Amino acid sequence: MSAWMEKFESLVERFLVPVATKLNSQRHVCAVRDAFILSFPITMAGSIIILLNFAILSPDGFIAKILFLGSLFPNLADYQQVFTPVLRGSLDIMAIFIVFLVARNLAISLKADELLCGLTALSCYFIIYTPYVVVEGQNHLTTRWMGPQGLFVGILVGLVVGEVFCRLSHAKRLQINMPAQVPPAIARTFKVLFPIVFITVGFAVLSFVISQYYEKGIHELVYTLLQAPLRDMGTNIFTVVLLGIISNFLWVFGIHGPNTVAAIRETIFAEANLQNLAYAAEKGTAWGAPFPETWALNDAFANYGGSGMTLGLIIAIFIASRRKDYRDIGKLSAAPGLFNINEPVIFGLPIVLNPLFLIPFILVPAVNTVIGYLFIKMQIIPPIAYAIPWTTPGPLIPFFGTGGNLMALVVGLLCLAVSTIIYLPFVIAANKTVAQKSDESVSG
Repeated sequence: MSAWMEKFESLVERFLVPVATKLNSQRHVCAVRDAFILSFPITMAGSIIILLNFAILSPDGFIAKILFLGSLFPNLADYQQVFTPVLRGSLDIMAIFIVFLVARNLAISLKADELLCGLTALSCYFIIYTPYVVVEGQNHLTTRWMGPQGLFVGILVGLVVGEVFCRLSHAKRLQINMPAQVPPAIARTFKVLFPIVFITVGFAVLSFVISQYYEKGIHELVYTLLQAPLRDMGTNIFTVVLLGIISNFLWVFGIHGPNTVAAIRETIFAEANLQNLAYAAEKGTAWGAPFPETWALNDAFANYGGSGMTLGLIIAIFIASRRKDYRDIGKLSAAPGLFNINEPVIFGLPIVLNPLFLIPFILVPAVNTVIGYLFIKMQIIPPIAYAIPWTTPGPLIPFFGTGGNLMALVVGLLCLAVSTIIYLPFVIAANKTVAQKSDESVSG
Protein backbone atom coordinates (compact mmCIF):
# COMPACT_ATOMS: atom_id res chain seq x y z
CA MET A 1 0.00 0.00 0.00
CA SER A 2 2.77 2.42 0.91
CA ALA A 3 4.63 1.63 -2.34
CA TRP A 4 1.46 2.36 -4.31
CA MET A 5 1.00 5.64 -2.46
CA GLU A 6 4.60 6.64 -3.17
CA LYS A 7 4.07 6.02 -6.89
CA PHE A 8 0.81 7.98 -6.78
CA GLU A 9 2.46 10.90 -4.98
CA SER A 10 5.29 10.85 -7.51
CA LEU A 11 2.84 11.05 -10.43
CA VAL A 12 0.92 13.87 -8.79
CA GLU A 13 4.09 15.83 -8.05
CA ARG A 14 5.29 15.32 -11.62
CA PHE A 15 2.11 16.22 -13.50
CA LEU A 16 -0.56 17.78 -11.28
CA VAL A 17 1.51 20.04 -9.03
CA PRO A 18 3.16 22.00 -11.90
CA VAL A 19 -0.22 22.52 -13.61
CA ALA A 20 -1.95 23.60 -10.39
CA THR A 21 0.95 25.87 -9.45
CA LYS A 22 0.88 27.59 -12.83
CA LEU A 23 -2.90 27.95 -12.67
CA ASN A 24 -2.69 29.38 -9.18
CA SER A 25 -0.19 32.01 -10.32
CA GLN A 26 -1.64 32.68 -13.80
CA ARG A 27 -2.25 36.43 -13.93
CA HIS A 28 -5.76 36.36 -15.41
CA VAL A 29 -6.93 33.77 -12.89
CA CYS A 30 -5.34 35.75 -10.06
CA ALA A 31 -6.90 38.99 -11.28
CA VAL A 32 -10.43 37.53 -11.22
CA ARG A 33 -9.91 35.66 -7.95
CA ASP A 34 -8.46 38.65 -6.13
CA ALA A 35 -11.19 40.94 -7.47
CA PHE A 36 -13.85 38.87 -5.75
CA ILE A 37 -11.75 38.61 -2.60
CA LEU A 38 -11.30 42.39 -2.44
CA SER A 39 -15.00 43.03 -3.07
CA PHE A 40 -16.14 40.51 -0.45
CA PRO A 41 -16.26 43.07 2.41
CA ILE A 42 -18.71 45.13 0.34
CA THR A 43 -20.88 42.06 -0.23
CA MET A 44 -20.63 41.29 3.46
CA ALA A 45 -21.83 44.80 4.33
CA GLY A 46 -24.96 44.23 2.25
CA SER A 47 -25.54 40.84 3.83
CA ILE A 48 -25.18 42.21 7.35
CA ILE A 49 -27.70 44.95 6.58
CA ILE A 50 -30.20 42.39 5.28
CA LEU A 51 -29.77 40.33 8.45
CA LEU A 52 -30.13 43.47 10.55
CA ASN A 53 -33.30 44.52 8.75
CA PHE A 54 -35.06 41.17 8.82
CA ALA A 55 -33.67 39.51 11.95
CA ILE A 56 -33.68 42.50 14.30
CA LEU A 57 -35.71 45.34 12.79
CA SER A 58 -38.58 43.16 11.57
CA PRO A 59 -41.16 42.22 14.23
CA ASP A 60 -41.15 38.69 12.73
CA GLY A 61 -37.35 38.35 12.86
CA PHE A 62 -35.90 35.60 15.03
CA ILE A 63 -33.88 37.99 17.23
CA ALA A 64 -36.77 40.46 17.44
CA LYS A 65 -39.04 37.66 18.65
CA ILE A 66 -36.55 36.44 21.25
CA LEU A 67 -36.04 39.94 22.68
CA PHE A 68 -39.69 41.04 22.18
CA LEU A 69 -38.46 44.05 20.21
CA GLY A 70 -41.78 44.36 18.38
CA SER A 71 -43.56 45.07 21.67
CA LEU A 72 -40.87 47.39 22.97
CA PHE A 73 -40.66 49.40 19.73
CA PRO A 74 -44.05 49.59 17.94
CA ASN A 75 -42.54 51.27 14.85
CA LEU A 76 -39.59 48.89 14.66
CA ALA A 77 -39.94 48.07 10.94
CA ASP A 78 -39.80 51.77 10.03
CA TYR A 79 -36.11 51.82 10.91
CA GLN A 80 -35.32 49.41 8.06
CA GLN A 81 -35.34 52.29 5.60
CA VAL A 82 -32.35 53.81 7.41
CA PHE A 83 -30.09 50.90 6.40
CA THR A 84 -31.65 49.71 3.12
CA PRO A 85 -29.61 52.18 0.96
CA VAL A 86 -26.48 50.18 1.83
CA LEU A 87 -27.71 47.59 -0.69
CA ARG A 88 -27.60 50.21 -3.45
CA GLY A 89 -23.94 50.75 -2.66
CA SER A 90 -23.01 47.07 -2.45
CA LEU A 91 -24.97 44.29 -4.16
CA ASP A 92 -26.65 46.53 -6.72
CA ILE A 93 -23.33 47.75 -8.19
CA MET A 94 -21.16 44.66 -7.73
CA ALA A 95 -20.27 44.45 -11.45
CA ILE A 96 -18.76 47.94 -11.30
CA PHE A 97 -16.42 46.89 -8.49
CA ILE A 98 -15.39 43.76 -10.37
CA VAL A 99 -14.61 45.42 -13.71
CA PHE A 100 -12.39 48.00 -11.99
CA LEU A 101 -10.62 45.48 -9.75
CA VAL A 102 -9.94 42.88 -12.47
CA ALA A 103 -8.27 45.47 -14.71
CA ARG A 104 -6.44 47.00 -11.76
CA ASN A 105 -5.11 43.60 -10.64
CA LEU A 106 -3.87 42.81 -14.14
CA ALA A 107 -2.08 46.17 -14.31
CA ILE A 108 -0.35 45.47 -11.00
CA SER A 109 0.92 42.11 -12.25
CA LEU A 110 2.12 43.66 -15.54
CA LYS A 111 3.63 46.71 -13.80
CA ALA A 112 1.42 49.32 -15.46
CA ASP A 113 -0.58 52.22 -14.04
CA GLU A 114 -3.18 50.29 -12.05
CA LEU A 115 -5.44 53.24 -11.19
CA LEU A 116 -5.78 54.54 -14.74
CA CYS A 117 -6.13 51.01 -16.06
CA GLY A 118 -9.04 50.36 -13.68
CA LEU A 119 -10.67 53.67 -14.58
CA THR A 120 -10.30 52.90 -18.29
CA ALA A 121 -12.02 49.55 -17.79
CA LEU A 122 -14.83 51.26 -15.91
CA SER A 123 -15.17 53.77 -18.77
CA CYS A 124 -15.33 50.97 -21.34
CA TYR A 125 -17.92 49.09 -19.30
CA PHE A 126 -20.28 52.04 -19.59
CA ILE A 127 -19.35 52.71 -23.23
CA ILE A 128 -20.88 49.32 -24.11
CA TYR A 129 -23.64 49.64 -21.50
CA THR A 130 -27.31 49.59 -22.42
CA PRO A 131 -28.24 53.07 -23.76
CA TYR A 132 -30.24 55.64 -21.81
CA VAL A 133 -34.00 55.48 -21.88
CA VAL A 134 -35.73 58.84 -22.08
CA VAL A 135 -38.71 59.13 -19.73
CA GLU A 136 -40.51 62.46 -19.52
CA GLY A 137 -37.50 64.28 -20.91
CA GLN A 138 -35.05 62.70 -18.44
CA ASN A 139 -32.35 60.15 -19.27
CA HIS A 140 -32.60 56.96 -17.23
CA LEU A 141 -29.97 54.22 -17.11
CA THR A 142 -31.09 50.72 -16.15
CA THR A 143 -29.37 49.26 -13.11
CA ARG A 144 -29.88 45.67 -14.30
CA TRP A 145 -26.31 45.18 -15.51
CA MET A 146 -24.61 46.95 -12.61
CA GLY A 147 -25.32 44.08 -10.22
CA PRO A 148 -24.97 40.29 -10.41
CA GLN A 149 -26.25 39.97 -13.98
CA GLY A 150 -23.44 42.17 -15.27
CA LEU A 151 -20.63 40.25 -13.60
CA PHE A 152 -19.58 38.16 -16.60
CA VAL A 153 -19.30 41.15 -18.92
CA GLY A 154 -17.50 42.99 -16.13
CA ILE A 155 -14.91 40.21 -15.89
CA LEU A 156 -14.43 40.12 -19.68
CA VAL A 157 -14.06 43.90 -19.97
CA GLY A 158 -11.64 43.99 -17.05
CA LEU A 159 -9.47 41.26 -18.58
CA VAL A 160 -9.47 42.72 -22.10
CA VAL A 161 -8.85 46.32 -21.03
CA GLY A 162 -6.25 45.27 -18.48
CA GLU A 163 -4.28 43.27 -21.03
CA VAL A 164 -4.50 45.79 -23.89
CA PHE A 165 -3.88 48.82 -21.67
CA CYS A 166 -0.73 47.30 -20.22
CA ARG A 167 0.62 46.32 -23.64
CA LEU A 168 -0.03 49.73 -25.17
CA SER A 169 1.17 51.72 -22.15
CA HIS A 170 4.55 49.98 -22.33
CA ALA A 171 4.96 50.95 -26.01
CA LYS A 172 7.45 53.83 -26.09
CA ARG A 173 5.98 55.32 -29.29
CA LEU A 174 2.60 55.81 -27.62
CA GLN A 175 3.94 57.54 -24.53
CA ILE A 176 3.85 61.32 -24.09
CA ASN A 177 6.66 62.24 -21.71
CA MET A 178 6.20 65.64 -20.13
CA PRO A 179 9.01 67.90 -18.87
CA ALA A 180 10.21 67.44 -15.30
CA GLN A 181 8.56 70.66 -14.11
CA VAL A 182 5.08 69.39 -15.02
CA PRO A 183 3.13 68.17 -11.93
CA PRO A 184 3.36 64.37 -11.51
CA ALA A 185 -0.43 63.82 -11.75
CA ILE A 186 -0.58 65.57 -15.14
CA ALA A 187 2.52 63.78 -16.44
CA ARG A 188 1.02 60.46 -15.34
CA THR A 189 -2.17 60.97 -17.33
CA PHE A 190 -0.43 62.19 -20.48
CA LYS A 191 1.90 59.17 -20.46
CA VAL A 192 -1.02 56.79 -21.11
CA LEU A 193 -3.29 59.20 -22.99
CA PHE A 194 -3.00 57.46 -26.38
CA PRO A 195 -3.63 53.94 -24.99
CA ILE A 196 -6.77 55.18 -23.20
CA VAL A 197 -8.06 56.92 -26.34
CA PHE A 198 -7.41 53.87 -28.52
CA ILE A 199 -9.10 51.49 -26.09
CA THR A 200 -12.20 53.62 -25.49
CA VAL A 201 -12.66 54.28 -29.21
CA GLY A 202 -12.23 50.57 -29.90
CA PHE A 203 -14.95 49.67 -27.41
CA ALA A 204 -17.24 52.32 -28.91
CA VAL A 205 -16.81 50.77 -32.36
CA LEU A 206 -17.37 47.28 -30.96
CA SER A 207 -20.56 48.38 -29.22
CA PHE A 208 -21.85 50.03 -32.40
CA VAL A 209 -21.14 46.99 -34.58
CA ILE A 210 -22.82 44.57 -32.17
CA SER A 211 -25.83 46.86 -31.77
CA GLN A 212 -26.38 46.73 -35.53
CA TYR A 213 -26.91 42.98 -35.36
CA TYR A 214 -28.28 42.63 -31.83
CA GLU A 215 -30.38 45.55 -30.69
CA LYS A 216 -30.41 44.59 -27.00
CA GLY A 217 -26.67 45.21 -26.72
CA ILE A 218 -23.55 43.39 -25.56
CA HIS A 219 -24.72 42.80 -22.00
CA GLU A 220 -27.88 41.01 -23.06
CA LEU A 221 -25.98 39.03 -25.72
CA VAL A 222 -23.25 37.82 -23.35
CA TYR A 223 -25.74 37.08 -20.60
CA THR A 224 -27.95 35.03 -22.92
CA LEU A 225 -25.14 33.11 -24.62
CA LEU A 226 -22.64 32.64 -21.77
CA GLN A 227 -23.49 33.77 -18.25
CA ALA A 228 -27.00 32.35 -17.87
CA PRO A 229 -26.11 28.89 -19.32
CA LEU A 230 -22.94 28.74 -17.21
CA ARG A 231 -24.92 29.66 -14.09
CA ASP A 232 -27.67 27.14 -14.86
CA MET A 233 -25.20 24.34 -15.62
CA GLY A 234 -23.04 25.07 -12.61
CA THR A 235 -25.56 25.69 -9.85
CA ASN A 236 -26.16 22.07 -8.91
CA ILE A 237 -25.01 19.71 -6.19
CA PHE A 238 -22.67 17.79 -8.52
CA THR A 239 -20.64 20.88 -9.43
CA VAL A 240 -20.45 21.94 -5.77
CA VAL A 241 -19.21 18.51 -4.66
CA LEU A 242 -16.79 18.18 -7.59
CA LEU A 243 -15.15 21.57 -6.99
CA GLY A 244 -14.93 20.75 -3.27
CA ILE A 245 -13.19 17.45 -4.03
CA ILE A 246 -10.72 19.13 -6.40
CA SER A 247 -10.01 21.89 -3.89
CA ASN A 248 -9.32 19.51 -1.01
CA PHE A 249 -7.37 17.10 -3.22
CA LEU A 250 -4.97 19.90 -4.12
CA TRP A 251 -4.52 20.78 -0.43
CA VAL A 252 -3.30 17.24 0.25
CA PHE A 253 -0.35 17.99 -2.01
CA GLY A 254 0.41 21.35 -0.46
CA ILE A 255 -1.40 23.46 -3.07
CA HIS A 256 -3.88 26.04 -1.77
CA GLY A 257 -6.97 24.43 -3.29
CA PRO A 258 -9.55 27.16 -2.55
CA ASN A 259 -7.35 29.81 -4.17
CA THR A 260 -6.65 27.61 -7.19
CA VAL A 261 -10.32 27.01 -8.03
CA ALA A 262 -11.55 30.42 -6.82
CA ALA A 263 -11.75 32.07 -10.24
CA ILE A 264 -13.79 29.19 -11.70
CA ARG A 265 -15.94 28.96 -8.58
CA GLU A 266 -16.76 32.67 -8.48
CA THR A 267 -17.53 32.82 -12.19
CA ILE A 268 -20.08 30.03 -11.81
CA PHE A 269 -21.66 30.90 -8.47
CA ALA A 270 -21.25 34.67 -7.92
CA GLU A 271 -24.43 35.71 -9.72
CA ALA A 272 -26.52 32.97 -8.08
CA ASN A 273 -25.24 33.82 -4.59
CA LEU A 274 -25.94 37.52 -5.08
CA GLN A 275 -29.41 36.86 -6.48
CA ASN A 276 -30.20 34.70 -3.44
CA LEU A 277 -29.09 37.58 -1.23
CA ALA A 278 -31.18 40.04 -3.24
CA TYR A 279 -34.17 37.71 -2.92
CA ALA A 280 -33.74 37.58 0.86
CA ALA A 281 -33.50 41.37 0.94
CA GLU A 282 -36.75 41.69 -1.01
CA LYS A 283 -38.76 38.94 0.66
CA GLY A 284 -37.29 39.08 4.15
CA THR A 285 -36.71 35.32 4.20
CA ALA A 286 -34.41 32.70 2.70
CA TRP A 287 -37.32 30.36 1.97
CA GLY A 288 -37.82 30.15 -1.79
CA ALA A 289 -34.40 31.55 -2.75
CA PRO A 290 -34.01 30.92 -6.50
CA PHE A 291 -30.67 29.06 -6.37
CA PRO A 292 -30.51 26.60 -3.46
CA GLU A 293 -27.52 24.70 -4.93
CA THR A 294 -24.54 27.05 -4.85
CA TRP A 295 -21.09 27.08 -3.28
CA ALA A 296 -22.81 28.35 -0.13
CA LEU A 297 -23.59 24.66 0.56
CA ASN A 298 -19.89 23.97 0.94
CA ASP A 299 -19.29 27.01 3.11
CA ALA A 300 -22.27 26.27 5.35
CA PHE A 301 -21.89 22.52 5.87
CA ALA A 302 -18.43 21.36 4.81
CA ASN A 303 -15.83 23.85 6.04
CA TYR A 304 -15.93 23.75 9.82
CA GLY A 305 -12.36 24.20 10.96
CA GLY A 306 -11.32 25.05 7.40
CA SER A 307 -10.84 22.94 4.27
CA GLY A 308 -11.44 19.24 4.88
CA MET A 309 -13.75 20.07 7.81
CA THR A 310 -10.81 19.55 10.15
CA LEU A 311 -12.73 20.69 13.23
CA GLY A 312 -14.13 17.15 13.18
CA LEU A 313 -10.56 15.83 12.98
CA ILE A 314 -9.52 17.88 16.01
CA ILE A 315 -12.46 16.52 18.02
CA ALA A 316 -11.62 12.99 16.88
CA ILE A 317 -8.01 13.50 18.07
CA PHE A 318 -9.23 14.60 21.51
CA ILE A 319 -11.52 11.54 21.67
CA ALA A 320 -9.32 8.74 20.39
CA SER A 321 -5.72 9.75 19.74
CA ARG A 322 -3.02 8.29 21.98
CA ARG A 323 -0.25 10.07 20.08
CA LYS A 324 1.28 12.92 22.03
CA ASP A 325 2.26 14.78 18.87
CA TYR A 326 -1.31 14.61 17.54
CA ARG A 327 -2.80 15.75 20.84
CA ASP A 328 -0.34 18.64 21.05
CA ILE A 329 -1.22 19.71 17.51
CA GLY A 330 -4.91 19.34 18.39
CA LYS A 331 -4.54 21.65 21.39
CA LEU A 332 -2.69 24.25 19.35
CA SER A 333 -5.21 23.99 16.49
CA ALA A 334 -8.44 24.03 18.50
CA ALA A 335 -8.75 27.82 18.91
CA PRO A 336 -7.92 28.79 15.31
CA GLY A 337 -9.91 25.77 14.07
CA LEU A 338 -13.01 27.11 15.79
CA PHE A 339 -12.75 30.09 13.46
CA ASN A 340 -11.99 27.94 10.37
CA ILE A 341 -8.23 28.51 10.28
CA ASN A 342 -6.56 25.13 9.84
CA GLU A 343 -2.99 25.70 8.63
CA PRO A 344 -1.69 24.30 11.96
CA VAL A 345 -3.45 21.02 11.19
CA ILE A 346 -2.65 20.91 7.48
CA PHE A 347 1.06 21.57 7.94
CA GLY A 348 1.56 20.53 11.56
CA LEU A 349 -0.17 17.16 11.75
CA PRO A 350 0.35 17.12 8.76
CA ILE A 351 -2.43 16.57 6.22
CA VAL A 352 -0.10 17.43 3.34
CA LEU A 353 1.33 14.29 1.75
CA ASN A 354 -0.16 12.15 4.51
CA PRO A 355 -1.77 9.11 2.83
CA LEU A 356 -3.58 8.17 6.05
CA PHE A 357 -5.77 11.27 6.01
CA LEU A 358 -6.11 11.62 2.22
CA ILE A 359 -9.47 9.81 2.11
CA PRO A 360 -11.30 11.51 5.03
CA PHE A 361 -9.95 14.96 4.15
CA ILE A 362 -11.60 14.67 0.72
CA LEU A 363 -14.59 12.52 1.72
CA VAL A 364 -15.87 14.42 4.78
CA PRO A 365 -16.68 17.73 3.03
CA ALA A 366 -18.40 15.90 0.16
CA VAL A 367 -20.59 13.90 2.56
CA ASN A 368 -21.56 16.96 4.58
CA THR A 369 -22.31 19.02 1.49
CA VAL A 370 -24.76 16.31 0.42
CA ILE A 371 -26.29 16.18 3.92
CA GLY A 372 -26.94 19.93 3.90
CA TYR A 373 -28.30 19.72 0.36
CA LEU A 374 -30.74 16.94 1.28
CA PHE A 375 -32.16 18.91 4.21
CA ILE A 376 -32.66 21.90 1.90
CA LYS A 377 -34.09 19.74 -0.87
CA MET A 378 -36.61 18.22 1.55
CA GLN A 379 -37.49 21.78 2.64
CA ILE A 380 -36.62 21.06 6.26
CA ILE A 381 -34.39 24.12 6.24
CA PRO A 382 -34.29 27.07 3.80
CA PRO A 383 -31.43 27.63 1.33
CA ILE A 384 -28.28 29.44 2.42
CA ALA A 385 -29.04 32.94 1.17
CA TYR A 386 -27.03 35.25 3.44
CA ALA A 387 -23.27 35.77 3.05
CA ILE A 388 -21.55 34.97 6.34
CA PRO A 389 -17.91 35.76 7.26
CA TRP A 390 -15.73 32.69 6.73
CA THR A 391 -14.36 32.98 10.27
CA THR A 392 -17.81 32.37 11.80
CA PRO A 393 -17.67 29.24 14.03
CA GLY A 394 -18.89 26.18 12.10
CA PRO A 395 -22.54 25.33 12.86
CA LEU A 396 -23.37 29.02 13.22
CA ILE A 397 -22.77 29.48 9.48
CA PRO A 398 -25.95 27.64 8.36
CA PHE A 399 -27.84 29.21 11.27
CA PHE A 400 -27.07 32.78 10.19
CA GLY A 401 -26.90 31.85 6.49
CA THR A 402 -30.56 30.84 6.58
CA GLY A 403 -31.56 33.94 8.50
CA GLY A 404 -31.66 32.32 11.94
CA ASN A 405 -33.32 28.97 11.25
CA LEU A 406 -32.86 26.79 14.36
CA MET A 407 -33.12 23.55 12.41
CA ALA A 408 -30.19 24.72 10.27
CA LEU A 409 -28.14 24.98 13.45
CA VAL A 410 -29.11 21.38 14.28
CA VAL A 411 -28.07 20.26 10.78
CA GLY A 412 -24.74 22.05 11.25
CA LEU A 413 -24.15 20.18 14.52
CA LEU A 414 -25.13 16.95 12.76
CA CYS A 415 -22.52 17.60 10.05
CA LEU A 416 -19.88 18.24 12.70
CA ALA A 417 -20.78 14.93 14.38
CA VAL A 418 -20.64 13.08 11.05
CA SER A 419 -17.22 14.53 10.27
CA THR A 420 -15.92 13.44 13.69
CA ILE A 421 -17.27 9.90 13.19
CA ILE A 422 -15.63 9.60 9.75
CA TYR A 423 -12.28 10.87 11.02
CA LEU A 424 -12.27 8.59 14.12
CA PRO A 425 -11.15 5.32 12.42
CA PHE A 426 -8.26 7.11 10.74
CA VAL A 427 -7.15 8.69 14.02
CA ILE A 428 -7.29 5.24 15.63
CA ALA A 429 -5.28 3.84 12.73
CA ALA A 430 -2.67 6.55 13.36
CA ASN A 431 -2.28 5.17 16.91
CA LYS A 432 -1.39 1.78 15.43
CA THR A 433 1.24 3.25 13.13
CA VAL A 434 3.10 4.60 16.17
CA ALA A 435 2.92 1.21 17.85
CA GLN A 436 4.29 -0.49 14.72
CA LYS A 437 7.16 1.99 14.52
CA SER A 438 8.08 1.44 18.16
CA ASP A 439 8.01 -2.37 17.67
CA GLU A 440 10.27 -2.08 14.64
CA SER A 441 12.76 0.10 16.53
CA VAL A 442 12.87 -2.41 19.43
CA SER A 443 13.40 -5.40 17.11
CA GLY A 444 16.03 -3.45 15.24
